[in-house]
Amino acid sequence: MARRLPEPEEHPNHERWLISYADFITLLFAFFVVMYSISSVNEGKFRVLSESLVASFRSPLKSLDPIQVGELARSTHVPDSELARVPAVVTPPLPPRPEKESSGDSQEERLTEEQKQNMIRISEQIQESMKPLIDSDLIDVKRTELWVEVAIKSSILFPSGSARLSPEAIPTLERIAAILVPLPNTIDVEGFTDNVPISTPIYPSNWELSAARAASVVHLFVEKGVDPLRLAAIGYGEYHPVADNSTPEGRSRNRRVVLVIHGARDKRRVAQVVRKNERQESPPPEPAWDSDFPATGDL
Repeated sequence: MARRLPEPEEHPNHERWLISYADFITLLFAFFVVMYSISSVNEGKFRVLSESLVASFRSPLKSLDPIQVGELARSTHVPDSELARVPAVVTPPLPPRPEKESSGDSQEERLTEEQKQNMIRISEQIQESMKPLIDSDLIDVKRTELWVEVAIKSSILFPSGSARLSPEAIPTLERIAAILVPLPNTIDVEGFTDNVPISTPIYPSNWELSAARAASVVHLFVEKGVDPLRLAAIGYGEYHPVADNSTPEGRSRNRRVVLVIHGARDKRRVAQVVRKNERQESPPPEPAWDSDFPATGDL
């Protein structure tokens, strides 16, 4: 009988803990991945969802048709011969529109005799003060029944492509501001350019350049004492030329700043001036004390 060999003795495995540890780390990693995916929000998808909800709640009704209750009535076909017998509904013609009143005839635009005389005095003062520049064809003064218009060429106000006033322009504008300070009239400062395109970081187009030039003149007038509520800065760009832009002389005439001194007061802006003066003249209101607290002494 063969002798059975003894089985070799198994040594204890001291590395089994690595299997449990690896399983634990894997589960922990999966847990944090799930937590991160839940906590992170896709801003793009969230914005799309938000806009969709807002649009759905603010959108008008898709249909304004009433809900039909009951059985619909059957439509009857009317032959063309019967339609011909139906009298046509003749719409009476609209009454002719009244022609627009000519300038100066409107009750709102009509100036009083005192206002007309005031406009004449303003025009004469500016012409007398600006006579050398008027003779040099750098300033043009015009007067109508409703306003006085002072057109100043940009060549004496700004460097090319800039809205910063040149030092030579400041004395001229100061003399005009001295005439405008005591007046109650509203003033529009309008900027114009030629059709040469401009594209800079500061002025992407002639719109911005013309508006900035008008604003520069407005700022100087305010510094010299003209009430800012009487002023408005307007930029017209290249779209209101007074001469042909195909010639250098025409482009020079189109680059201008125009002061429009209105004879009839702008009611909206005058009301703002009146309210401002009332706030400055009226004393501050007395504090309203509650009956539960003393009016004097320390609280």
